[in-house]
Amino acid sequence: MLTPIAYGLAVVLNLFVLFIGARFLLVPHAAAAGYGVPAKKDGDVAYLTIKGLRDGGYGLLGLALLVFAGARAEAWYMLIVALIPLGDTLIVLRNGGTRAVAFGIHFATAVVVLISAALLFAV
Repeated sequence: MLTPIAYGLAVVLNLFVLFIGARFLLVPHAAAAGYGVPAKKDGDVAYLTIKGLRDGGYGLLGLALLVFAGARAEAWYMLIVALIPLGDTLIVLRNGGTRAVAFGIHFATAVVVLISAALLFAV
């Protein structure tokens, strides 16, 4: 029973990160606003594109690890990658974003990723 939940949550999280990456590539300013730190209309597009490529790469890497290396490798990946939304929490707070976005989106995401890692370690 635990295995489908662990794998399912990992797949959903990786697909979600892939979606976020695609959103930063396709509608960068809207994605930045959703992130919690809006981008300037006349700049920042290169950095938003970089974020999109990086997030897309993280999502693909997570899926590849799950398929080709298994649950334990994915668990370590999730444990390490949880640092990213924790860092995002601080970035939003330090750059004028709201506490609701910082904790309600980014910190909550880190917690879910850590839960995913724990479930994968338990498989």
